[in-house]
Amino acid sequence: MARLDLVISGGTVITAGDTTRCDVGVRDGRIVALAENLTDAARVVDAKGLFVLPGGIDSHVHLDQPSGEGIVMADGFESGTRSAAAGGTTTVIPFALQLKGSSLRACVTDYHAKARGKAHVDYGFHLIVSDPTPTVLNQELPALFADGCTSFKVFMTYDDLVLSDRQLLEVFAVARRERALVMVHAEGYDAIRFLSDRLESEGKTAPYYHAVSRPEVVEREATHRAISHAELVDVPIMIVHVSGREAMEQIRWARAKGLKVHAETCPQYITLTADDLKGLNMDISGAKYVCSPPPRDTTSQAAIWEGLREGLFDTFSSDHCPFRFDDPMGKLVPKGRTSFRWVPNGIPGVETRMPILWSEGVAKGRISANTFVALTATNHARMYGLYPRKGTIAVGSDADIVLWDPERHETIRQDLLHHDCDYTPWEGFAVKGWPVMTILRGKVIVEDGRVVGSPGDGVFLEREVSPFAAPM
Repeated sequence: MARLDLVISGGTVITAGDTTRCDVGVRDGRIVALAENLTDAARVVDAKGLFVLPGGIDSHVHLDQPSGEGIVMADGFESGTRSAAAGGTTTVIPFALQLKGSSLRACVTDYHAKARGKAHVDYGFHLIVSDPTPTVLNQELPALFADGCTSFKVFMTYDDLVLSDRQLLEVFAVARRERALVMVHAEGYDAIRFLSDRLESEGKTAPYYHAVSRPEVVEREATHRAISHAELVDVPIMIVHVSGREAMEQIRWARAKGLKVHAETCPQYITLTADDLKGLNMDISGAKYVCSPPPRDTTSQAAIWEGLREGLFDTFSSDHCPFRFDDPMGKLVPKGRTSFRWVPNGIPGVETRMPILWSEGVAKGRISANTFVALTATNHARMYGLYPRKGTIAVGSDADIVLWDPERHETIRQDLLHHDCDYTPWEGFAVKGWPVMTILRGKVIVEDGRVVGSPGDGVFLEREVSPFAAPM
């Protein structure tokens, strides 16, 4: 065998299906050997006492995304992917958002320009369809699918993004024809507007009331409606950022009927609650926790863990959607807009996703290490047309690897992180288990908390058709 570029020696390799003590040999960016006593390499990394995991894949990330007049997202591709790499993630799939009245193709072209030469990790694009004109449905979407953007997201809420039921059905029909995977943000638009108006009329405008305006019933109803539309059209869907039991029950019901309904959840739904939005005596600091759907309560957290253990959730994503807090273009909304309604929805989390799930899940005995790998890497690759190139440690796969210290204790804090947001919702949160090296296609890009890679190390991934996108 010709000399290797890199050997990871003495670690325990963990995939979604197996746990094996062996060395990993890398050449030309790919894994070429899994064996004992590999030594002939330009660099040998001692992984004794460490776990060797597939690099994380975060399939729900928002970067450099238009967010409304006067609002600016904190992370672009350079800072967001730098943060991802530091947290053990080697592939992200952010969203190319179509602005109403704009060409979807033009929006994707602009998004490529935003990403080009800036990413520390590999990336693909989901599409966000906000204006499904005949041109978009019949020309642009099929062409973009052919270009490797094989999944897209639709919204059932937000003024600038919500689609009507007829529009949802039309978009689902295109997804079925083209075998694209549809992601659905399931919250009922009119119900949220009704509740928000009533709360504001009662003077209940603090950030906490964001959660009150979006109760579980709003998520449950929209989830059921999305599933019903998918059943009519005979198309699989992915319900994203599921927050609690009521939406989960709709997904269980659908699967019992034989429908192909997939599900994702996020760190905020196993660690945060609506009470975090209260801040100190209902002050504005609760805005740091405003996201949608909002965190619920400890009973909902228990339900999410139940779903993670039983396999109801296919993927565990961050929904990284960062806005600075101490910034009038972020969470401190402009003067005159004093209601929770105007606080930008979203929290940072791409860097803390894997440590939180490992610590709360594996270290506490709730899930196995193999399930952790499936939820943070392998299932994302399978779901979104990247497997087996990504998401596993196997001969022929990209050498995207994270070395994980299961015994390392850290306390999450803002000055430890690498994003461009000015806070973390998990300030002071203690975790056990931490990434100590991140490798992208055989190149070490993070080592002992230092980012040693460069912008441009990451490349755009043209994704295959999802095997989960076939009709029901």
